[in-house]
Amino acid sequence: MKLLNPGPVTLTARVREAMLRPDLCHREVEFAAMCTRILDRLRAVYPEAAARYVPVLLTSSGTGAVEAMLSLVPRAEHAAGKKVLVVANGVYGERAAAMLTAQGKAHDVVASAWTAPMDLPAVERALASGAYAHVFAVHHETTTGRLNDLDGLGALCKRFDVKLLLDAVSSFGGERIRFDDWNLEACAATANKCLHGVPGVAFVLVDEAVFTARPSGATSVYLDLYRYRKEQKTGFSPFTQAVQATYALEEALLELEDQGGWEGRHQKYAALAGQVREGLYALGIRPFLDDAASYGATLASYRLPAGLSYERLHDHLKNAGFIVYAGQGPFSGEMFRVAVMGDVDAADMARLLVEIRAAMA
Repeated sequence: MKLLNPGPVTLTARVREAMLRPDLCHREVEFAAMCTRILDRLRAVYPEAAARYVPVLLTSSGTGAVEAMLSLVPRAEHAAGKKVLVVANGVYGERAAAMLTAQGKAHDVVASAWTAPMDLPAVERALASGAYAHVFAVHHETTTGRLNDLDGLGALCKRFDVKLLLDAVSSFGGERIRFDDWNLEACAATANKCLHGVPGVAFVLVDEAVFTARPSGATSVYLDLYRYRKEQKTGFSPFTQAVQATYALEEALLELEDQGGWEGRHQKYAALAGQVREGLYALGIRPFLDDAASYGATLASYRLPAGLSYERLHDHLKNAGFIVYAGQGPFSGEMFRVAVMGDVDAADMARLLVEIRAAMA
């Protein structure tokens, strides 16, 4: 089965086999040593980050990493009246606003339609007020597949000296991240998307100065990045980590290095995504977003052809060995999404296009 959903991904044999290593207690020095190696490799994925950003490992989904990242936002008594500005144009920006609400942290939302870019003029007006210490944004918004304009948003964060908290769950390891140019304080990501690991391990890459600059803003015992960072200096964690998923992450990071790092992976994704887009265009299937250039490399959304329901398309493709993804919310009956992460290649995409043609027939 080839998984063309936005994570989990189809694993290579070497990553799958890594999970068959001997059972290991998470309190043993061997596990701590492996975690230390993983932390070093995560820092090295983007060389620009290696000097001052530190990864913090969590046993969680990517959503858990995002929520843990928001523990960097001070609680009210330490916030000096400052708020978070959430820039949302899809499910995951809106989810971050819900997390901040649950944490009782002051925030405002600059919202755009799910089919629209981020509203940067509205962001500029908001930041000019001086009311915000942080901006939160989603890099690759997989609701539609849009790769948001982080160069534009990051320039505003720099100009107004506001720190950026970035949901990079669907971009880390597959798209460019500009840590300095975007005034990035932290980004959250996961093992089971562009890194080609398995679900269960996620992480936040944090500017190390944050941990001494201000107290933790955690409203949760489990998702307190400060405690994780303190204990992971020796490779251990405050809670039980997913050992087998950690085995897989280490092997996945080695594989990423062997395949040319994030840049090599991005090139592969871009080629496969272009193959799918051109093949679907030949079948009369159009991208869901009007501006096809706004898609990221890892996933794109497409309009369902007339007369073909998502359920029929999904079931036909599943029988042929492919899993695609439905639209969310109001788009559930209008689109399907195709991701190109994991152990897939041009021959797989060619066969996918043949099966989509058959489903239409």
